[in-house]
Amino acid sequence: MLLVARSAPSGGRRLWIIKMGSARWSALIPVAGGKLNWQICPLPAQEAFDSPARTGHLRAMQTALITGSAGFIGYHLAARLLAAGWQVVGLDCLSPYYDVTLKERRHAMLADNPRFTPVIGKLEDPGRLMGLFDTHKPDAVIHLAAQAGVRHSIEAPRDYLEANLIGTFELLEAARAHPPAHMLIASTSSAYGANTQMPFDERQQADHQMSFYAATKKAGETMAHSYAHLYGLPTTMFRFFTVYGPWGRPDMALFKFTRAIEAGEAIDVYNHGHMSRDFTYIDDLVTGITGLIDAVPGDQPVSEQDNLSPVAPFRVVNIGASKPTPLLDYIAALETALGITAEKNLMEMQAGDVPATWADTRLLSQLTGYEPQISVEEGVARFVAWYRAYYGKPQV
Repeated sequence: MLLVARSAPSGGRRLWIIKMGSARWSALIPVAGGKLNWQICPLPAQEAFDSPARTGHLRAMQTALITGSAGFIGYHLAARLLAAGWQVVGLDCLSPYYDVTLKERRHAMLADNPRFTPVIGKLEDPGRLMGLFDTHKPDAVIHLAAQAGVRHSIEAPRDYLEANLIGTFELLEAARAHPPAHMLIASTSSAYGANTQMPFDERQQADHQMSFYAATKKAGETMAHSYAHLYGLPTTMFRFFTVYGPWGRPDMALFKFTRAIEAGEAIDVYNHGHMSRDFTYIDDLVTGITGLIDAVPGDQPVSEQDNLSPVAPFRVVNIGASKPTPLLDYIAALETALGITAEKNLMEMQAGDVPATWADTRLLSQLTGYEPQISVEEGVARFVAWYRAYYGKPQV
């Protein structure tokens, strides 16, 4: 048996790697004083504290559990991993928050691949996630399932409590019992709340969320950190910035604008158009996520930009384009792609919304080599092409 110390004392604890033949286990023990308190959990064959993401390809881990696999991001991520040869277990409850048919179509396309295992059900149902972890022993867990939407959280806050807090609790409990090599959990740029310093930097304090949706996502970050600290679960939280593209969500602005403009209806433009967003094309976002799978938090920050926790294998990473686009320019790109000029209803700012977002993605680039590839003009054009192919171009 070989004991190898992998971290300096932090919070009165030291992480050891125990090697017995080919098996590897981790143990958290006190550094000074008191009785030894061993907390043992298995590690993967590939050492969890290395960051092979810099090699630019997925390796070692072969089974992923994706929650929210019938959702916009979950579908694209699952498709990318399946194409790379992974086994993917996809959990989704097919919630009626928006068109269930769209979700069913996404899942049906994934199910064409024999390495995809669809599971229909709510993550907050007691024992469901525990059973999936026990059965499939996922190497990577990507938790995307959530009740989304800033505005809807004002109308139906309990939905957010159940999916985003209780659901995340069930996930963390399952991971504690069956530790994966890496847990990756989706958060949101809305977690930055009332912050005004741009671009948003992961090291900024983020304590003033402006919607209940954002509050539940920030609470999820805090919950995950506590489990990372208590049970040595390597965890990366990613904060997404306004994702768009084919197979997108009908409640998002691009989808709503496209439907209205093609129907000859006016579009509602909030804050009189004086807004900007760090619009992130779906393919770029998925590239960021897959790069982070192998960038497992260890015991040393990769740079001064790294917000790695001093007491846990835990960090927060922005995934965005790092290029804020004025809302009116985004609409102009849509008008060009559609070949139609929009009629605009200029409205006041909506409750819970923020005027601008802008991601600082230096940490993501340092961890993965990430560089977004798709411009807003190209991304919007791709969405319009998909939309018209899926729904049919209206007759003029």
